[in-house]
Amino acid sequence: MRPILMKGHERPLTFLKYNREGDLLFSCAKDHTPTVWFADNGERLGTYRGHNGAVWCCDVSRDSMRLITGSADQTVKLWNVQTGAQLYSFNFDSPARAVDFSVGDKLAVITTDPFMGLPSTIQVKRIAKDPSEQTGESVLTITGPQGRINRAVWGPLNKTIISGGEDAVLRIWDSETGQLLKESNNETGHQKTITSLSKSADGSHFLSGSLDKSAKLWDIRTLTLIKTYVTERPVNAVAISPLLDHVVIGGGQDASHVTTTDRRAGKFEAKFFHKILQEEIGGVKGHFGPINALAFNPDGRSFSSGGEDGYVRLHHFDPEYFNIKM
Repeated sequence: MRPILMKGHERPLTFLKYNREGDLLFSCAKDHTPTVWFADNGERLGTYRGHNGAVWCCDVSRDSMRLITGSADQTVKLWNVQTGAQLYSFNFDSPARAVDFSVGDKLAVITTDPFMGLPSTIQVKRIAKDPSEQTGESVLTITGPQGRINRAVWGPLNKTIISGGEDAVLRIWDSETGQLLKESNNETGHQKTITSLSKSADGSHFLSGSLDKSAKLWDIRTLTLIKTYVTERPVNAVAISPLLDHVVIGGGQDASHVTTTDRRAGKFEAKFFHKILQEEIGGVKGHFGPINALAFNPDGRSFSSGGEDGYVRLHHFDPEYFNIKM
């Protein structure tokens, strides 16, 4: 399995997202410029210029017409995927962290960081079909969790919002009222910062990754812990295969500790685990720094990883991968 090396970012990668058809891959990095690539050969199609800070997260609409990006420059921007034109900019009083379109693309959930005495928030914005009618007000604003909220995603039928962040607690909120419905407890939940959330293809369960060196699989409605996958290093990114019973987990130490712990280059690997048996199947090495972003192609036949080293690595699976027997 020879990876395709995609070099277009000058700073560490933060997030990767495929569109629904799986022909486009969107990447975010700390270099202010979200980028779109052809997902089959890794060719760079274009960039979205306008942010003035690290871009932490993105999402693409179901019809691949709209891109939404959240940035440290205290804005969330809507873009025309085809032309790269900026359609709208939501302004906040603190850095924007996570963005996620609802089913139907009529709403977006956005999280903002704690900043200058302001608490972190989860906000829901209405997304207008016509960009000229777009407004900036929030339909709902939730405050409460301490510290950064690293991820927020929509639950089934957009009825709930699932959030996780620095306080290591997963929470399910009512997306109409903002009421807290469920939260993970200390026994089954994570012990350290939750870095990533990834939903299964059918939206029935989701995977959370944490700096406590584990990833956990949860029921999205009841927040029941289903599985736990244990690794040797902090987890920065997780993804669930839409095709096989596999999950992929990536991470590594914090960037500031890299040079002090490991001399061997390309040691940072994406580890594959069997979703049901919780056993490690294998790993894909190659990055020269911690893996910050992972995404499966919706067809399950390829995946990509983004690293602290500024590279996106695109892996098309060999036929053998589909016949792995456990």
